[in-house]
Amino acid sequence: MKKVLIYFLTILIGICVGAYCMYYYISNYDIESKNIITKVQKDVTVNDNGISDGIDNIYDSVVVVENYQKSRLAGIGSGFIYDENGFIMTNHHVIDKASEVKVMLMSGETIDCSVIGSDEYADIAILKIDKKYIKSVAKIGSNENTKVGDTVFTIGSPMSSDYAGTVTRGILSGKDRMVEVSVNSTTNDWVMNVMQTDAAINPGNSGGPLCNVSGEVIGINSMKIVQSEIEGIGFAIPIEEAMNYAKQIVSGKKVNRPLLGISMGDIATSSYMLRREGIKIDSSIISGVVVFSVSSNGPASKAGIVKGDVIVKIGEYSVSNSARLKYYLSKYNSGDTVDIEIIRGTEHKTLKITLGESE
Repeated sequence: MKKVLIYFLTILIGICVGAYCMYYYISNYDIESKNIITKVQKDVTVNDNGISDGIDNIYDSVVVVENYQKSRLAGIGSGFIYDENGFIMTNHHVIDKASEVKVMLMSGETIDCSVIGSDEYADIAILKIDKKYIKSVAKIGSNENTKVGDTVFTIGSPMSSDYAGTVTRGILSGKDRMVEVSVNSTTNDWVMNVMQTDAAINPGNSGGPLCNVSGEVIGINSMKIVQSEIEGIGFAIPIEEAMNYAKQIVSGKKVNRPLLGISMGDIATSSYMLRREGIKIDSSIISGVVVFSVSSNGPASKAGIVKGDVIVKIGEYSVSNSARLKYYLSKYNSGDTVDIEIIRGTEHKTLKITLGESE
């Protein structure tokens, strides 16, 4: 009798434990979305029903940008209408060297547009169309409020206008990536602070919007690392920087580019120039920007910088090469007075320089 009682008690306890486990499972399972809620630090529900609503919010504001040279189509890119007055944002390199620029709307209609201006270093260009063609204006979001891992999507025209309106989706893979690019030389002479995404970005996507799931623009697709061993790395200019440049371009003001008044090169890649100019650099100096010449009566000359000096810091920013120096200079305005650290021989010196204005 005692064994029978123990047997039934064991079964009863097993039923109770099983019922509790079943209750816990059901209470943590979303039957409608079929998604399990995982508890780690906080409850997170992932609902993967798509981003079509966000796409609808911006789709009709996206355009194909056509670059014509000598009356022939030389290339295409993407852009988007960001202002109710008909202003369109795209990349400088999309319209570079164009004798005529046209845009194709999502309706398939191709219309004339005017080029308001552009900046090659920022890789931003502003176009304008007649307001009567506007069906939708893109909503500007915030890169600063995004987090790595957030879902993002792009809309553009990869390869040709035949694929206009192509949507690709991914995540925000990184922020504040410092990528060296070539602007007007055969070597990397500029640095861009960009966002990284794994959303597919192909030729023709340049100038199009990178959006959050709500369809708000958080960046401007600008470039892609093109190497056979690398896939899924695309870059976008943060929307805050892009809008700052856009305002300057639309206002007719020249984009501020502070001037040092020197010719320069990188320690690591300028051995020929160093020999030609008769400049000897101490072997302990392995990075920095060497000064090849100084403009007479320019900002550098007035600060006391001379030929052969090696610039290693400007303001709060350490300088490893000329591309970085140019980028950090853009953080200041013409007329600002900043500290500049140089190495002369083996001696470190800190000078004060009042930045000039580029022509």
